[in-house]
Amino acid sequence: MALGWLLLLAMALAPGTTGIKDCVFCELSDSTTCPGTHMRCGDDEDCFTGHGVAPGISPIINKGCVRTTSCGHEEPVSYMGVTYSLTTDCCTGHLCNGAPHPTGGQMAGATTGLALGVLLLLRHLL
Repeated sequence: MALGWLLLLAMALAPGTTGIKDCVFCELSDSTTCPGTHMRCGDDEDCFTGHGVAPGISPIINKGCVRTTSCGHEEPVSYMGVTYSLTTDCCTGHLCNGAPHPTGGQMAGATTGLALGVLLLLRHLL
């Protein structure tokens, strides 16, 4: 019985707690939001959000995976015939470059799920 509860608890944990890292991917855009799609990162990659600026023009953004060594770098990119200065801001964790979660993110949900699972397990063991 206890083994079943442990398996249920392991399955209920958020993907970000299991070592799998997905990121939100968005092409270069002049929109302030991007719905994005999920993409899987490599072992040596982090999620990033790129912020591009050019004098007198609205900023651009993009999101995805990038090698850890490229984090924080600034590089020129061309979008719609304009050259922007794009800075790559990296983060670590599952879907960390997505929209912020109003309830504190997936780690808060994983922590709550873990606590509830432990309480259920203890109730059945005692």
